[in-house]
Amino acid sequence: MPPKADKGKEGETKGGAARFGRVRNSLRMGIVGLPNVGKSSLFNLLTEQPLMGLSRHARDASRASDAEPVEPSDTGEHGGGVLIPFSVEWEAKLWATRDDPDARQAFLDGSSGVVSAMPKMVVQGFKELNLGYFFTAGETEVRCWTIQKGTLAPQAAGVIHTDFERGFIKAEVVAYEDFRALATGRGMGEVKAAGKYRQEGKSYVVEDGDIIHFQFNVTTSAKK
Repeated sequence: MPPKADKGKEGETKGGAARFGRVRNSLRMGIVGLPNVGKSSLFNLLTEQPLMGLSRHARDASRASDAEPVEPSDTGEHGGGVLIPFSVEWEAKLWATRDDPDARQAFLDGSSGVVSAMPKMVVQGFKELNLGYFFTAGETEVRCWTIQKGTLAPQAAGVIHTDFERGFIKAEVVAYEDFRALATGRGMGEVKAAGKYRQEGKSYVVEDGDIIHFQFNVTTSAKK
C-alpha cells in the first residue's frame, strides 16, 4: 500500500506531487525459506526499485510565471528519485494540435518558452527501468524496439521474432547519429562509403539508437 498523502491547506498532496512509496516504507513483511536460496536478493529487489515522480501543476503552465517551484526533497522521504513537474492542462492543449503543424507552432510560440515534459518522462522512465531501444527499417516502415540495457544482438533479434534469434547469423549495424549525419536519402550508400556500416556478431551489445538489419537462417527439420 502507498503511504498516506501529506495534505496541504487545500486538501492536495504536498507540493502537488504524486507520491510513490517503496515497500519498506509502508509494509512489514518477512520472507521464509531454506538458507542460501536468494531470500536477501529477493527482498532487496522488492525494496530498492528505482523511483520517478510526476508533479502536476495546479495551474496552467503555459506561462512561465505559473510554474510553481518543486523541491527535489519532496521525494526524499520515500528514498529519493527524480521529480518531473508538468501541467496536464498544457500537455492536453498541445496534444490537441498534433495533426495541425501550424496550430502546434502557434501554441508553442505563445507559451513563453514552455516545452512538453513528455520527452523527459520517456527518457527518464527508460533510464529508471534500465531500458534501451533500437530501430529496424524497411521499404514501408520504421520500427522502434524496446530491450533491456546490455542485450546482445541475438537476443535483440529475438524481440522481433524467435526465429531471428534461433537462426542468428550477424547484425548489420549503423548508429543513428552516423546515419543522420551522412545519409541524404533513404539508402545506406553514403553510410557504407564512410565506413560506418558495420557487421557485428553474437557478442555485440546493442546500443541505443542502433539501426539494425538482422541476417538469419532457420532450417526446418524434416518430418518423420
